[in-house]
Amino acid sequence: MIASITPQNIDKESISKLRFPLKEVLNSALEIGQRMADLHRGLLLGNRYKGKVRIVFEDGESVRQVETTIWALTDNRVILKQGLGIPLCRIHKVTT
Repeated sequence: MIASITPQNIDKESISKLRFPLKEVLNSALEIGQRMADLHRGLLLGNRYKGKVRIVFEDGESVRQVETTIWALTDNRVILKQGLGIPLCRIHKVTT
């Protein structure tokens, strides 16, 4: 992740207005594996306990973050409430 950049907070409702390039933001298979583990943990937290996670991601303009509940995961996207989605390849970090 770009350590020197502070992510911009965004409301989940604004995610549908963003444009996402298809390029992977992480540099290694280890980082990608950790991201998937964190996403699965966030999915369990959201579905079982209605808990929220913080997702740091990058659209075509800047690094952003959203605090939300993960409802589902597909092969390519994380699905949030109201069917909103973020491409997995654009997520830097997921924290509880």
